[in-house]
Amino acid sequence: MKLSELLNGHDHQVLRGDRDVLVTAPPCLDADRVTAGSLYVALPGHPAGGTEGLDTAIARGAVAVLVEGEAPVGARPGAAGVCVVRVPDARTAVAFVSVRYHGEPGRGMDVVAVTGTNGKTSVSSMFESLLRIAERARVGVIGTSGARTGDDRIPMPPSVLSTPEAPDLQYLLARMRARGCDSVVLEATSMGLLGHRVDGSFVDVGVFTNLSQDHLDDHGTMESYRDAKLLLFGGMCRRAVVNADDPVGAGIPALMPGAVTTYAIDARADYRATDLVVDASGTRFVLHHDGRKYPAAVPVPGRFSVSNALAALAACHLLGHELGALLAALERMPQIPGRFEHFAAPGGVSVIVDYAHSPDSLDKVLATIRGFAPGRVITVFGCGGDRDTTKRAWMGEIAGTHSDLCVLTSDNPRHEDPEAIMDQVAHGLRRTGTPFERVGDRHGAIALALSGAREGDVVLVAGKGSETHQIVGDDRLPFDDMATVRELSPA
Repeated sequence: MKLSELLNGHDHQVLRGDRDVLVTAPPCLDADRVTAGSLYVALPGHPAGGTEGLDTAIARGAVAVLVEGEAPVGARPGAAGVCVVRVPDARTAVAFVSVRYHGEPGRGMDVVAVTGTNGKTSVSSMFESLLRIAERARVGVIGTSGARTGDDRIPMPPSVLSTPEAPDLQYLLARMRARGCDSVVLEATSMGLLGHRVDGSFVDVGVFTNLSQDHLDDHGTMESYRDAKLLLFGGMCRRAVVNADDPVGAGIPALMPGAVTTYAIDARADYRATDLVVDASGTRFVLHHDGRKYPAAVPVPGRFSVSNALAALAACHLLGHELGALLAALERMPQIPGRFEHFAAPGGVSVIVDYAHSPDSLDKVLATIRGFAPGRVITVFGCGGDRDTTKRAWMGEIAGTHSDLCVLTSDNPRHEDPEAIMDQVAHGLRRTGTPFERVGDRHGAIALALSGAREGDVVLVAGKGSETHQIVGDDRLPFDDMATVRELSPA
């Protein structure tokens, strides 16, 4: 495709070179992923690119570059034939050209984008499972656990985010369309929305789950965090499914009059659950919709699992899928890896592995476990480094309040001292008076919790969910919570 065709309709200025040069490889933000024929977008501040990556991109065969402001491309070796284009904003530009290069792949499928502090991965997995079980549909899934169609994963570099940058997202949508997907569900993070990564994806349904404290290291204030989430409902999606139990969700109908479907447990809503009965095997409830009542069940314990199920059911039904078949599929839904994932350890001990890494999610998971645990609740957890420090003592207090014993350990310390992180969490734990052990080695912490557990006890391993690595400095070291639990619990 000609560069002029990719840019047609977007504000730009050709600084030098041939605007009709053929772009034969996808747009790229990472300099070391450029291939011959690529359009390189020098995104300011991008850790793997920006203007610092121009030499690498040109050497690897970029035929054109997009820059913000002036860029000293002309003097660079091999730059003579490279077209240089200036754009007002590189983020919106890279989304625009990526969508066009891949042929607007979102147009050919039902695209659902899920945003909120907690529940994005669970709702996405439930949405895919409902359609897969009810209709044997092929659904694309993009999020924290990577990208896949059915059981087939689409390989991507480890650096790809939960909401991929626009070039990667549009590439994935194009691959899913080519694989015959009728629907795609993706996680839309606050930073993904703020960074225009989802622009041009033709989102049919935007789903809002909830808002609670998290990511203040990125946004600074809860108001800024909220506003980033609400970008999805400011013209980016055609219809919305929102949690009316959440104060922010309850305000979204005013942003999209006549285009919002609500779900709730406590509030009045289009899809409402009542009469919840929770046990270790799951949650039974009554679904109220359109003046009718339906018996329903989800094989995950807790109110939060019912709320997530309502979101997935409403999104599927809104897209035209039959409600009765969806409810039957809900009961047969498999476990979601790393999301209240259950393992029966020897000696009558239950182990739950969950991604809970925010105060709200940890509180909900532990409250649910406390509601059905016949014995003690033992919690293994930590807090991530290079992230919101204000939640650490709070999470320690939550863990201590709901647990009989805590094992404080390392999560993903990144570039912080793991001992210093644990010091901050321990302040909150001590306020509760709950006994706790401190084991920096995560494998050793899980081993300690399991070795001390007795029949009827429930061990929660929280914070990393289905992640298969631990981030220490710049290294991604292999580590899997559930695999570790299985290794330490031989049959």
